Amino acid sequence: MDQSTAEPGIKSKIPDTFLILLILALVAFASTWLFSPGRFGLAPSGRIDPAAYSAAAHPKGAPIFGTEQQVGLLNFPFEGLVTGDRGSATVGLMAFILVIGGVFGVIMRTGAVDRALTALIGDPADAKSRPGELLILGLFVAFSLAGAVFGMSEEAIAISLIVTPVLVRSGYDSITGMLTCYVATQIGFSASWMNPFGLVIAQSISGLPALSGMGFRIVMWLVFTGAGLAYLWWYARRVRLTPTLSKAYASDSRWRDKASVGAVGRFGAGDAIILVLLLLTVAWVAWGVVAKGYYLAEIAAQFFALGLAAGVVGRLFKLGGVDSNDLVRAFSDGAAQLAPAALVVGVAKGIILMLGGDKPDQLSLLNALLHGMSGLTALLPTWATAWGMLGFQSAINLLIVSGSGQAALTMPLMAPLSDLSGVTRQTAVLAFQLGDGLTNIIAPTSAALMGCLAAGRLGFSTWLAFIWKPLAGLLVLAAAFVLVAQLIGYS
Repeated sequence: MDQSTAEPGIKSKIPDTFLILLILALVAFASTWLFSPGRFGLAPSGRIDPAAYSAAAHPKGAPIFGTEQQVGLLNFPFEGLVTGDRGSATVGLMAFILVIGGVFGVIMRTGAVDRALTALIGDPADAKSRPGELLILGLFVAFSLAGAVFGMSEEAIAISLIVTPVLVRSGYDSITGMLTCYVATQIGFSASWMNPFGLVIAQSISGLPALSGMGFRIVMWLVFTGAGLAYLWWYARRVRLTPTLSKAYASDSRWRDKASVGAVGRFGAGDAIILVLLLLTVAWVAWGVVAKGYYLAEIAAQFFALGLAAGVVGRLFKLGGVDSNDLVRAFSDGAAQLAPAALVVGVAKGIILMLGGDKPDQLSLLNALLHGMSGLTALLPTWATAWGMLGFQSAINLLIVSGSGQAALTMPLMAPLSDLSGVTRQTAVLAFQLGDGLTNIIAPTSAALMGCLAAGRLGFSTWLAFIWKPLAGLLVLAAAFVLVAQLIGYS
């Protein structure tokens, strides 16, 4: 079967993230009428006291139409969207996500990233300039770093449009392009020490300082990236020597039959300035968080400064032929691309509020669920509980691929559960980020994955048939790191 014709049928059967959230909301609403909420007492330290749990005598039952600050079935999205304050929680997170999306929309509109890649990979029609394994490995490291630093994901789609055709015409295949561009970003995302979209949000919800536990995560990123490099080198060399071994050999013929990629222009001084500004901003953010305690509001302002500077450079050097209006539209478009992720954060929070909220000392079904799960894990060793958290996060990520949304939905439960079961909160966050990132590689609900597959003209079923073994290896490695984290009391 032609993969290009099979894909729409596959994708049409996959529910949208918001549909999944609506189903979860209906389940949550029904649960409020079936089960009694509970509350925990708090120890002097502010942590949950497992011995001080009490449950309501009867189910409370959420209203259909909530009034007077009641959260019901029809108003849970609004209540979730407006909860919190500007510095944290839902409102702050949504604003943060939109600003970051707009900034990178401006950077991508200047074309600086595209021209930098074209300068690196050269002209594929010239055999002397064809990329070898070393350059491919270099791109893998760069994209893994981008995933770790700023959660690069959807941005890989545009890059795949450039890199994949070049690699195919240079003797590799579109799977090599997927490994280089997309899988690298997800490895970086999973093992990140500073990703603002997943890790920082999960740490905030769990009551941990931003970027805490950085040393362990940097080592983890090096190990995961090293493992990815080793596999990519082996696979790319194997396909280059024997192209017919590729599962994508037939579908890649459309790339091999074309003569050129299409010019994006020469890499110039303006492009170099923008890339330097990006690196300086990353260093500025790291310094601000570590030395000054910067959080969402300050980090958003730092990246907004980057967007302004990149826009000025793009206008002065006329990068991509942009004018001022183009840059403003690029900011709007970039924010619009991440608007669904921001909305997911709010809607997920609304579901939690309908269940009674995430405060341990207030009546909530989350507390009742937490108490029940703690009873189930009481007979398990702590390392088994940590592995269970990893498995839970990996499974739910197949349904909710938004890192920020998954953090908002699961960490209010996982963080206190870790207290009750003896797992450190930092280990619980580690299980979240590994589970949240790695299964993005096969999640058909991921817009970034489906977009990169479309950019490489690679069928989802072809990709799944190839990637399940490498993914299994990555999950085993993730389980090993979670085990080590728990054994050393990672905090």
